Amino acid sequence: MSGADEFGEIARLFRPLTRGDAGAFDLLDDAAVIPQRAGHDLVVTKDAIVEGVHFPVGEKPDLIGRKLLRVNLSDLAAKAAEPFACFLAVAWPAGFEVRDRERFALGLHADLETFGLALLGGDTVSTPGPFTASLTALGWVPQGRMIRRSGARPGDLVMVSGNIGDGVLGLDAVQGRIVDRGGQLAFRYRFPEPRLDLRDLLRKSATASADVSDGLIADVRHIALASGVQIHLDLDQLPLSRGAATWLEQQPDIAAALVRLASGGDDYEVVCTLPRGVRRPPGFTIVGEVTEGEGLEVRAAGRPVDPGQGGWTHV
Repeated sequence: MSGADEFGEIARLFRPLTRGDAGAFDLLDDAAVIPQRAGHDLVVTKDAIVEGVHFPVGEKPDLIGRKLLRVNLSDLAAKAAEPFACFLAVAWPAGFEVRDRERFALGLHADLETFGLALLGGDTVSTPGPFTASLTALGWVPQGRMIRRSGARPGDLVMVSGNIGDGVLGLDAVQGRIVDRGGQLAFRYRFPEPRLDLRDLLRKSATASADVSDGLIADVRHIALASGVQIHLDLDQLPLSRGAATWLEQQPDIAAALVRLASGGDDYEVVCTLPRGVRRPPGFTIVGEVTEGEGLEVRAAGRPVDPGQGGWTHV
């Protein structure tokens, strides 16, 4: 792609995504300026997605753009941060036509508007494939108030928002491996909802927090390791949607099926630890407890199980 074509495409597709933010300089410069917000810390997170790994080959470009933003906002949600801006890097593969790029930008634009973010800059390049994009999301938290993974304390309860397992089953549905009546599982996989609505609750009560992206088991293990504690996780308490519960009833090995639901990832809910005396918030389910020691113990179908890695590893 020539420089003139690249800059013209940036102006046409991505300048509207700045939402007029002065620090973006209409995407005419090599950098952006981020003004300070008194009494707040800047939280920065980055996630990348790759065709054939994080979304199916042939996925609609607008859905790719929307999921890219949403998975990043999920990280900010778990940190109790208020999102405000982002940076984008995208590698267009051969065969990704102009209309495909337009649809990607439109999908991203739609959710930037929905969640109130501005695009401040980034880069576009060409690649022989596959499609790859990375987004850096920025958010604000009151100074010293970001909820880290490392704050869990013995005696805390482990709670998770929403339902777990729809992400992995949604991918099965998209790929035609299971029947998805009503399409709800596929919808959850394609349109994860970042739990930004939990910000005030997390700031008030949570001692540690993470988003459930790699898998509930893996993400709880991250909290245990960072906090230097042991966590006991009971998968029999796993909150399930109707579709996931129906799938579970049909499985011959319930313990193995529960481990799959809790390790498949792509749920983008929030798992957190709260002091035992705190009243369980609406929409949360208690799935474990924190004790002295180290590591993770998992039970399913009433017995201890070996969950293996318990989620995605990126090596």
